[in-house]
Amino acid sequence: MTPTPLRRIVIGDIHGHYNGLMALLDAIALGSDDQVYFLGDLIDRGPQSAQVVEFVKESSYQCILGNHEQLLIESFPDGQIFSPALQAWLQSGGRATVASYGDAGILLEHLEWMRSLPIYLDLGDLWLVHAGVHPGLPIDQQTSHEFCWIREEFHNSPQPYFANKLIITGHTITFTFPGVTPGAIAKGQGWLGIDTGAYHPKSGWLTGLDVDNGRVYQVNVYTHLVRTLMLEEATIQIEPSQVMPRKHALHR
Repeated sequence: MTPTPLRRIVIGDIHGHYNGLMALLDAIALGSDDQVYFLGDLIDRGPQSAQVVEFVKESSYQCILGNHEQLLIESFPDGQIFSPALQAWLQSGGRATVASYGDAGILLEHLEWMRSLPIYLDLGDLWLVHAGVHPGLPIDQQTSHEFCWIREEFHNSPQPYFANKLIITGHTITFTFPGVTPGAIAKGQGWLGIDTGAYHPKSGWLTGLDVDNGRVYQVNVYTHLVRTLMLEEATIQIEPSQVMPRKHALHR
């Protein structure tokens, strides 16, 4: 049998869909040398956030911070409840996360792990970040606010941020871009967006991207369909002029 070539697999926002994640990993059929990276937003909205976090935490795979993990962290600064942040988190899908934890001790353990997550990963030719980068600021002047929350400033940039790195993001559901169908990958100036809206009833697609072989693996968490596409056929190009402002509350 021909050995499976080394693959770097990047997985978009899971939002508590553990069963969908397991089905996706089965479809990808990971080899022992494959590298897996999660773009954050493991939690909230879906029914099994605790299981997702436990799996990723105990795996050998790397994960970056998403805005939903950041919302949870900000709800418990120094281990104490901060009510304004807690209410914002609960209203942004956190109630489903709380319901998935039967043991508060495990939640606190997971919270400490989340605090340790990097806010981006530089893989040389790839730069992984949850939301994007501010096009007008050098990297060392940007914070988790830009990396976890930015949208229009990044998507509207008419030129790539890096000359020699592809940025891969989650955070913004791809079908919210004009002309992008549910499940499609969004391609901008020097970036790919792979949050295909696993939790959203309009989509349900959870995406894993094999960057090195240009292959897209997807599982629909509602219909249980599994499909594999080449990146070219799964991608829709986004022009900066097409990007419209989004109502923040609908896209946390």
